[in-house]
Amino acid sequence: MNINTAVIVSLIYFGITLYLGWLGYSKTKNAADYLVAGRKMHPFLMAMAYGSTFISTSAIVGFGGAAGMFGMGLLWLSFLNIIVGIYIAFAVFGKRTRTIGRILDAHTFPELMGKRFKSKTIQCICGLIIFLSMPLYSAAVMIGGARFLEQAFQMNYNAALFIFAFVVVFYVFFGGLKGIMYTDAFQGSIMLIGMAALLILTYNKLGGIIGAHELLTSMADKVPQKLIDIGHLGWTMMPKFGSEIWWVLVSTIVLGVGIGVLAQPQLVVRYMTVSSARELNRAIGIGGFFIFMMTTVAFIVGSLTNAYFYSTQGKTAIAMVFDQVAGKPNIDKIIPLYISSAMPHWFTYLFLLTLLAAGMSTLSGQFHAIGTSIGRDVFQQIFKKTGHDRHSVIITRIGILIAFIVTVILGYKLPGSIIAIATAIFFGLCAVCFLPMYIGALYSKTMTKVDAMASMFGGLLVWLFWILFVEMKKSSVLGVCQLVFEKPSLAVGSVVASIDPIVIALPVSLAIMLISIAFKKKPASC
Repeated sequence: MNINTAVIVSLIYFGITLYLGWLGYSKTKNAADYLVAGRKMHPFLMAMAYGSTFISTSAIVGFGGAAGMFGMGLLWLSFLNIIVGIYIAFAVFGKRTRTIGRILDAHTFPELMGKRFKSKTIQCICGLIIFLSMPLYSAAVMIGGARFLEQAFQMNYNAALFIFAFVVVFYVFFGGLKGIMYTDAFQGSIMLIGMAALLILTYNKLGGIIGAHELLTSMADKVPQKLIDIGHLGWTMMPKFGSEIWWVLVSTIVLGVGIGVLAQPQLVVRYMTVSSARELNRAIGIGGFFIFMMTTVAFIVGSLTNAYFYSTQGKTAIAMVFDQVAGKPNIDKIIPLYISSAMPHWFTYLFLLTLLAAGMSTLSGQFHAIGTSIGRDVFQQIFKKTGHDRHSVIITRIGILIAFIVTVILGYKLPGSIIAIATAIFFGLCAVCFLPMYIGALYSKTMTKVDAMASMFGGLLVWLFWILFVEMKKSSVLGVCQLVFEKPSLAVGSVVASIDPIVIALPVSLAIMLISIAFKKKPASC
C-alpha cells in the first residue's frame, strides 16, 4: 500500500465524515433531535444506520476469520440476522417500540423500560449495565480499527488508537443521533461497495461460483486433525451434531449473535427515529439486503480463503495464520492476509475505507448509547434533573466523554485476541438481561416492574455463573474459576464446557418472567 495515497484517501473520508457530523449538529435543536433524530428520519437512512451499526470490524474481520475455521455453517447466522435481526426486529419489535416510545416520550432503551414499568430504578439499572459493559465491546471494535490503521500507515499503535477514537467521538459528541445516522448511511454505502467487490473478485480468483465451491468441498480431508477430532466435517458442511465444535458454532456464534441482536440498546433506539410504522416496513427490504451482503459475503469469502491459499500456497487458511508461540491459529489474521495476498492493489484502499466505515459506524452508536445511558438514564434520574432539553444534551455529552476515556484506556490495556470474546460477552449479556423484559414491555398487559426486575437479575446471575465457572472459552480467560477451584472450568472434559451462557441463562430469564407474571397477576402498569 502506498502510504501517501492511503493518507489522501483516508483524509477525504474523514473530511466527509466530519462534515456529516457537523450537518447533524446544525440540525440538532433539542433533546429529541439529539437522542432520537427528531423522530423523522428517512427509512433508507434508518435502515443503513441500523445495519452499519450492527456490522463492525468484528463481523467482517473477526467472523470472516471464524468462517475460515468453521466453514459455511456460519451462513446460518446470516439467516438469523436477516429473519430475526431485520424482519422480526423491524416488524415485530420495531413497530411496537416506535409506538410505545412516542406515547411515553422515551428517548433511550433504559428510559423506555423505566417509563413502561413506571420505575426509575429499572431505568438506572439498565443504564448502568450498558455503561459498565459496553465499553468492553467498544474497545474491541476500536482495537480492530486502530490495528488496521497501524498496519496500513506503519504508525504507532497508541497514536492510531487515539486518532481513530477522536474522529468518532467528534461527530457523536456534536452531531447527536442525527449526525450519527448521516455518517452511518454514508459509511454503510462504502461497506456495500467494498463487500460486493470482494465477493466478485474472490469468485473470479477461484474460477467462478461453481468452481470455487466444488474446490472447497473437495478439501474436506485437509481439515486439521484437531478439528476433525472435535466434530469438523469440512468447510461446506455443518459440524457433527452435538459435537464440541457444533456447540461452539451454534450456541456462541449463531444463537449468541443471532438472538442477542434483538436486545442491543444502540440498535433499539433506531426504531424510534422514524415517523411511522409504514416507514419501518419500507426499511425492512433495505436493511435485509444490507445485512445479507455484509454477513453472507464475509462468511463465504472467509470459508473460501482455504481454497485460495491451498491452491496457491499448498496450505489452508488456518495453517497460514498458525501462531507457533501460542500453539494455535490466529483466525483474526485470515481476512487481512487474504486481502493483502489475493486482491489487486486498488482494492486495498477500498477495503481500508470499508473497515474504517464498519468500525466507526459501530463505535458511534456505542458511544451514543453509553453516553445517554450514564447521562440521561442514571445521572438525571438520581439527581432529578429530568425534563430539561439543555441539561439532557449537556449531561449526555459528558457521558460520551467519560465513555470515550474509558474505552481508550481499555484499548490500551486489553490483551490480544479479545475482539470475538468481547463481542460474544456483550451480546449474550444484553439478551439475558434485557430481551425477556423487552418482550414483556411491548406485549404483556400484566407484567410489572417486579416481574421485570426478577427476570433481569435472575438471568444475570445465571449468566455470570456460567461465564465465570462453566464455559471454558471465557472462564479460562477470566480466570475466576481457576482462582477459586484451581481449574479453568467446572465442566473440564465435558461438552457442557462448550455451551454458551445464552443457551442456559436466556431460558431461565424467560421462565422467571413467565412464572412471576403467572403468580402475581397484577394489573397493567401502563
